Amino acid sequence: MKIGKTLFAQVIEFVPWKTFSRIIERHGGDAGVRTLNCADLFRVMAFSQLIWRESLRDIEVCLTANPSTLFYMELKGSPARSTLADALNLRDWRIYYALAQRLIACARSIYANEPGVLDLDASVYALDATTIELCLSLFEWAPFRSTKPAKKMHTLLDLRGSIPAFMHISDGKLHEVNVLDFLPVEAGAFYIVDRGYFDFTRLYKSHQVGAFFVTRAKRGMDARRVYSAATDRATGVICDQRIAMNGFYVGKDYPEHLRRVRFKDPDSGKTLVFLTNNMLLPPLTIAALYHSR
Repeated sequence: MKIGKTLFAQVIEFVPWKTFSRIIERHGGDAGVRTLNCADLFRVMAFSQLIWRESLRDIEVCLTANPSTLFYMELKGSPARSTLADALNLRDWRIYYALAQRLIACARSIYANEPGVLDLDASVYALDATTIELCLSLFEWAPFRSTKPAKKMHTLLDLRGSIPAFMHISDGKLHEVNVLDFLPVEAGAFYIVDRGYFDFTRLYKSHQVGAFFVTRAKRGMDARRVYSAATDRATGVICDQRIAMNGFYVGKDYPEHLRRVRFKDPDSGKTLVFLTNNMLLPPLTIAALYHSR
């Protein structure tokens, strides 16, 4: 005999339901809906995600087999898979996007007073993309390759608490660097990106906003040394330099100096070259920032 609330019911209590109701009302999400409104659909999909259901049929069978759990989920009955399919097709995605943004804001506020990454008094974000491969016979609308469709999920992760601060889903053909065009940039924050996001024009826009970036230099980058700072090679820092880009067009794309830190990883023995627009942090901190991603 069950005593008290289920684990799922306790987790779902953290959802700001009053805020969710206002979001639904703002978008008219329940207008003309007779069964499985927006809130119930969220409960069903959250439950299915937590217990790793793989299809609509799987969700239907699981809920039908456990009717006692429906009361704690605040559901009147188990929805048929056709009802689920219709709801997923017809409900406005912006409702759940707004709810996700609200939940992210709540989660980030919890970690607001936690120590920053490497004790920096600034937000540190890591940006990366994940390719989600799909079945060709079912997802012809997701172009990627001739024999394989896919979608890409671009995620900006706040390393203080490992909370996603920004997410964008695109088709598989979109290059990662294009996400920088609509990425929200926060002045004073650090953005750690790999070489897939290396673009002087876009990085210079972030620099003008007042944000800092740390990335790895591409091979064959044409640059000249302007100034070299003293380094202790015993720490793994081979050089710490200010550089300027050669070439007419590259010089226009990023007309200011960059900082180049060459670091030899003591664990792997590899030599890594980092580029950043921050001129004040110690070179070991620059290397540690990239390692934190």
